[in-house]
Amino acid sequence: MCKLSNLPENSNPQQNQQRRSFLKLTMASALGLGIAATHQVMAASGGITTPPQPENVLTPEAALERLMAGNDRYVAGLSTPLNFKDERAALVNGQNPYASILSCADSRVSPEFCFDEQRGDLFVARVAGNYLTTDFVATLEYAAAVLHTPLIMVLGHESCGAIKAAIDASDNSTQFPGHIQSIASALAPAVRAIDKQSKNRIDDVVKMNVIQNVKELKKQTPILSRLVAEKKLLVVGGVYNLKTGKVDMVA
Repeated sequence: MCKLSNLPENSNPQQNQQRRSFLKLTMASALGLGIAATHQVMAASGGITTPPQPENVLTPEAALERLMAGNDRYVAGLSTPLNFKDERAALVNGQNPYASILSCADSRVSPEFCFDEQRGDLFVARVAGNYLTTDFVATLEYAAAVLHTPLIMVLGHESCGAIKAAIDASDNSTQFPGHIQSIASALAPAVRAIDKQSKNRIDDVVKMNVIQNVKELKKQTPILSRLVAEKKLLVVGGVYNLKTGKVDMVA
């Protein structure tokens, strides 16, 4: 997010935030980021005419470009320090994330960090194995239809424990306690799609799981498939490298 550290303050926090929003909108428009000044979003306290973070109103292509540029900064050690102070007042009135992330729940993978974004920028849904359920489809539908988020990324990562468990269940009929078995069952299609003799089997299954879930999201009716067809929504997939922090696109 752009920072306006030289913005003069006055005694009215609401006026300060309005001035920040106006300046951010002007700067984003000058940079050709596809900003739509008349875009409306729903807020917890009612409709507002200016999104809480106007620079987040992007085309699907611009949203992907911004997301990956953030990952480049993260990999290079150039992440922007987190600062909630300037955005707190605006985010009380609503949210305007520019991308949704279906991510693994692995504690080593945090989308806000690996894409160098502030709070309010990403709409994140996390589950071990980053796979789809009805609830996760509904969550991403909400982001796309209500919040008008133009981008969904399914984010897997190398050495995924859920994928390893799914492979163990497939190869050795291992049964896991409690509800953990349901994760292995959900990931079974990706396991079956990769030859057992693959030299990089775990990594290949991780990629296949991302690819399969991207395909499933694109055809989810009635909301996501329509938005994809209208080119208002882009659905992509990436894999996070634990060693480097880089996200490689795979779908």
